[in-house]
Amino acid sequence: MNKDKKILVVDDEPDVTELLDYKLRQDGYRVSVINDPLMIMGTARSFQPDLVILDIMMPDLNGIQICRMLRADPVMKAVPVIFLTARGEADDRIKGFETGADDYISKPFDTRELLLRIKALFKRLGQTAEAGGQKEITIGKVAIDIEKHRLSVEGRDIDLTATEFKLLRLLMERKGRVQSRENLLVNVWNYEADIETRTVDTHIRRLREKLEDHAGIIETVRGVGYRAVDK
Repeated sequence: MNKDKKILVVDDEPDVTELLDYKLRQDGYRVSVINDPLMIMGTARSFQPDLVILDIMMPDLNGIQICRMLRADPVMKAVPVIFLTARGEADDRIKGFETGADDYISKPFDTRELLLRIKALFKRLGQTAEAGGQKEITIGKVAIDIEKHRLSVEGRDIDLTATEFKLLRLLMERKGRVQSRENLLVNVWNYEADIETRTVDTHIRRLREKLEDHAGIIETVRGVGYRAVDK
């Protein structure tokens, strides 16, 4: 199954890219590695990865800048990104998620954990791509097309990352029902509930920014979590 998945690894440390190249290929993935961050866009467009593993602390272009470039690129904007970095403080993780990252793992890392994170990410993306049941869900002037993986607000298409789409879909499918942060972490990120819950708050804030005048369909339930409501 993994042989169809392509992973691009971007890190200025050759020891890291060599290790990940070996471990990922051993796990069945197709891999391309870059040690020069300036090569990112050309390589990404030609390789067309299903996932980018991206270091933050690099010369010339750092991971945050590269993630913004990927999110602004029509071809690469929906490709999931995992940040791999020595900067593991909560504020750094939040900044990474705000930039559009889908996951974050700190150095030094256990390759077994990274491989499990990758599998979990592909699993939830596969679940999102399945179009069984409802094809479209609408609340007011906000609509998501599950089959086409598209959000429209007042008829305008709005770009979402894969994780943002799954989060919004879950809330809209369960309209009116409160979803705790812990429940969202388990169902959207496939994380255990004791992982940093600010991850959820960051993605909710990004969703509300994209929904603009219709951000009110996501209601905060103080001390518990969030729910989608009619507005």
